[in-house]
Amino acid sequence: MKNLKSELVLITGGSSGIGRLMAHNFAKEGSEIIIWDINEIGMARVAKEIEKIGSKVWTYVCDVSNKNRVYELAAKIKKEVGKIDILVNNAGIVSGKPFLECSDDQIEKTMDINIMAHFWTVKSFLPEMIKSNHGHIVTIASAAGLVGVNSLSDYSASKFAAVGFDESIRMELKKKKIDGVKTTIVCPYYVNTGMFAGIKTKFDFLLPVLDEKDVAEKIIEAVKNDKPILQLPSIVNLVPLFRILPVNIFDWIADFLGINSAMDEFTGRAKLMETPSDLLKSLRS
Repeated sequence: MKNLKSELVLITGGSSGIGRLMAHNFAKEGSEIIIWDINEIGMARVAKEIEKIGSKVWTYVCDVSNKNRVYELAAKIKKEVGKIDILVNNAGIVSGKPFLECSDDQIEKTMDINIMAHFWTVKSFLPEMIKSNHGHIVTIASAAGLVGVNSLSDYSASKFAAVGFDESIRMELKKKKIDGVKTTIVCPYYVNTGMFAGIKTKFDFLLPVLDEKDVAEKIIEAVKNDKPILQLPSIVNLVPLFRILPVNIFDWIADFLGINSAMDEFTGRAKLMETPSDLLKSLRS
């Protein structure tokens, strides 16, 4: 099992949800944390929490869809902080609308944040990992990157791309015999971070809405064990077998399991977001 003590971990979208909890768990393992996010107040809160755990933490305001900003901050970090050992591409957004109701801007933003940003961050930090033959790239994808979902066309497309990107990078590293740089792709069903507020699950015992703390812990465990693929819950591991079946049967299974109706009452995170005053109160506590 890999020792994460003193590893320098960069987490995109680390001011809330799974990103925040992963930062906590990496810090408890003795890692040093860098957070990139657009939520400056949220990052300040997480930084305070990490410092209480006893780890070093740096925060940077970064819109990861801005390639130039990513490259600029990557150069700054290498100069001022050091080499990134573990990169966690966690930042993501969801529109949660049927395809024809998604604006062009929404579709482009989803793709820019959910997949294009991965190209810029990995291009920024992978060369040093290869040079030292030491590093780990964690890609937070989704079960929606394995099965296309109603009202998630842009999101599913971006997550399918993330799965393919991770696999290609893994294959390139193997081809080059770079055995000290690992990758982990994470494909969970819906997680109770608020991002998918309002979704419904038909069979909770098969496809439960996952607890964010449990998911974050399992991700850290996967990194420590150099696990290349983490799919949650366990039924998600059966998707490749389902795909052997004729398409009409595969589609029937998706309908039966409630996958295509899960988004019918989706509201998303917008109504659940904390106000700046709420966050400021937490910082003072």
